[in-house]
Order: sequence, then structure tokens, then C-alpha cells
Amino acid sequence: MMLKAYFSTAFTPALFLPSLGAIGVGVVMMAVQTTSAQAAGQYYNCANPTGCKLVSNQYWTSSHTATQYPIVMAHGLGGFTKAFGLVDYFHGIPETLMSGGSQVYTTKTSSVHNSEFRGEQLLQQVKTISAISGSPKVNLLGHSQGGIDIRYVAAVEPKYVASVTAIASPEQGSKMGDWVIKQVVEGSAKDGYDEGEFNVGSQIAIGFFKFVGGFMDVSAGIGFKEIQEQDGWNAVLALSTDYATQFNAKFPAAMPTTYCGQPANTEVNGIKYYSFSGIGQLTNGLDPSDYMLALTGTTFDNDPNDGLVSACSSRLGYVIRDDYRMNHLDSANQVLGLTAWGQPDPKTLYRGHVNRLKRANL
Repeated sequence: MMLKAYFSTAFTPALFLPSLGAIGVGVVMMAVQTTSAQAAGQYYNCANPTGCKLVSNQYWTSSHTATQYPIVMAHGLGGFTKAFGLVDYFHGIPETLMSGGSQVYTTKTSSVHNSEFRGEQLLQQVKTISAISGSPKVNLLGHSQGGIDIRYVAAVEPKYVASVTAIASPEQGSKMGDWVIKQVVEGSAKDGYDEGEFNVGSQIAIGFFKFVGGFMDVSAGIGFKEIQEQDGWNAVLALSTDYATQFNAKFPAAMPTTYCGQPANTEVNGIKYYSFSGIGQLTNGLDPSDYMLALTGTTFDNDPNDGLVSACSSRLGYVIRDDYRMNHLDSANQVLGLTAWGQPDPKTLYRGHVNRLKRANL
């Protein structure tokens, strides 16, 4: 699972920046310089620990996705914004939304940590985005663990959030995560999950996972001195059903009360909640990651899943669909857009959903 999480960049590729509270004069200057230039179609990368950087300034070609509030996108475990300036986490999706009139921000939190830690980092970036854009609220879209992080932001500072959309997120934990914990802990810890009592192999795996997090920071353009805190073990625990139970007890908004139930509420504290996800693992024979997802999907005991997250676990708020023919990476248009033939393009699904937000005056 450690290697899987790295190579797929999934729980990222759909499971965080140090606090941006000290950006001071830099943010004020940036807000002054960019607010007047702010227009539909701009795409900002907020991975820079000193603020947000304009990535593209393409002109919009329609108003199909011109929402009232900016779109803020959050990555999953092991995630990034644009790796080495070449590969976008949400491959082609920000540009698609921009072409329809959206103002898009992609964020960067610690690649490897739990959702409360990452959620706090994301919250600081949301505040920065609000200052830069002049918008009092944002629409949060989170893939995989990012779909849990955005719930934290909505619960802690609801005044900044217009909507929450979780995409292929393990809202009630992942059986794959439980399986990994069992492999790491079994025969290593005497009592509970004491990392210090793991065997050498498990400690090396956790250490490597932490290294991957730092590597992803560097790939996203974060300098060595600004590399964010990474915690491999807490990241793994964050994917477990036990962690999800505790998290959901603290932040229950728009969650179903049973594992395979439907959420009773789709709007809480004035925030509209949505979710969508897919099932199936082998969706494109040209994509090598599909075969790894087919393997990880075997840990779900016939529970419909996308290779890393089950359909039942992904439900939050208004469930658009939880049975798209998409695996876990397809739901972020990875790898490089190699998704199922003859099925809706993931970019089209995002575009349609953001139009839904527009029609809801969000």
C-alpha cells in the first residue's frame, strides 16, 4: 500500500502547507496586485508557502462554469499540484473549468499526514484565497483524502465555504487502509499501534512513505527549507475505518448514519454537500496503474469499489452517483487522462458538476 500510494499518487493519484498565517505584507501586496486582475479563467497554484501563484491566464470561452465563488481543489494522499511543472494532479480539469468561466485554485497540503492536520493547512490557504480573490466564500472540491480535508475546513470555519464536494473519498475509511494497518502492525506492536514497536521492515516502509511526502513537496515547487511536515503512520491511520469513525463523530455534517446508508442532510450550516465516485478497477488496458488497482481492490470482499475506496464509503451529502465506470485515479483524470473508453470523460463530469454549483448560485 505504501508503494501503491506513491506510484498511484492517489489516496491521491482522491490522503499539507505549514500555516500561512504569517504571510503578512506579502499577501497584502499580492491581493493588491491580483484582485483587480482577477477574472474568470484564471488558475492559481497555492503550493507556494508564501502565497498563490498564477499558473495560467487563458481567456474563458463560455460562462458554463462561471460560479459565484471560486473553485478550490484539494488533492489526496501523496498528492501535489503540478509535479515538476509537467503533470497536474487534476489532469486537465482546472483548464476545463477555466474555459467555462471558473476561477480555479489548486492547493497543496502535506502529502502524507492525517486529515485534521491537512485540513488545518488547507484552511489557512482558503483564507489566503479569500483575501486574494476578494470572495468571502469558496467552493471546495476534494479528491480522495482531500474530500475529508475539505470537511474539516467546512466544520471549523463554515463562513468561508459555500459548498463541499467529495470525489472518491473514503469518508467512512477504507478496507484497503485497514488491510495495510494489519500488515504493518501484525507481529510488530505489543499493545495497540505503537510505531516505536514495529519491526524493522514496517519502520522502513513508514519512513519511506514519509520520504515520498517530502519528495512530492519538492516536485510541487516547494523549497527544501519549506518542506511541510510529513507523518507516514498518521497518514495510514487516517485511511482506516477507526479513524473515520472518530473523525465523523467530530464532524458529522452531511454524513449517513450507517455504512451503506444515504445521507439524510445535503445542506448544513448553509453549506451544500455533494459527492460522486466510481467502481471498477480495470478501465483502460493501456494504463498500468489499473492492474495495481485491480490487486488492491481484492481487499474489499466484493464490496463495490474503485480499487481504494468503496462506493458505500464515498457517500456524502447529495450523492450525484457512486457507480461511474471510474477507478480511483480516473476520478482525478489520472493517469494522464487514460480513463474508460466509451464513458463520460472525467473532465466532463467536473464541468457538469460545477455548472450544478453555478445553477445553485454558488
